[in-house]
Amino acid sequence: MKLNELKPPQGARHSRKRLGCGTGSGHGKTAGKGHKGQKARAGGFVRPGFEGGQTPLYRRLPRRGFNNKNFATVYEIVNVADLAAFKAGAAVTPADLKKAGLVSGRRGACVKVLGDGELAAALTVSAHKFSQSAQEKIAKAGGSCVVIETVKPAAESR
Repeated sequence: MKLNELKPPQGARHSRKRLGCGTGSGHGKTAGKGHKGQKARAGGFVRPGFEGGQTPLYRRLPRRGFNNKNFATVYEIVNVADLAAFKAGAAVTPADLKKAGLVSGRRGACVKVLGDGELAAALTVSAHKFSQSAQEKIAKAGGSCVVIETVKPAAESR
C-alpha cells in the first residue's frame, strides 16, 4: 500500500448539503430553515436558557443551599516517581517541587504525595498530605515524611 492509495472507508465521507439550490435539490427556497422567525434569519441565535423574553426558569426558581467550593482545600499532586529527580539525602519541600516544575505553586494550594512509581533514593519529603502507599515507599527507600500543618484562613465576611 502506498500513500497515494490511501482513502477513507466507504460511507465515511458525505457530500455537503447544497442549500438554496432550487426546489429539486430538496433544500431550496428556505434552505432547511423553515418559515420566518429568529432562527431563520442570518445570524439568528437564541442563547441557551432564553425563553423569548419570558423570565427564564433559572431566574424563576429560588436559590437554595450552600456551596463549600470557596473553602475547599486544593491539593497539587506529586507522585513518588517524580521525586526520583532529587539527589539522595535531599530535603524536598513544596518550594523545591515548584522550582523543579513538578507543581505550579498556585496561591493557597497544598501538596499531596501519592504512591505511583518507585523511589530508590532516601529523601526527607515535606508535604501537606501523603497517601499511605507513598509513606510506605518513601520509608522503604530509607527516607522520611514530614507533614506540614495547614492553617485555614478565616472566612472573609462579605
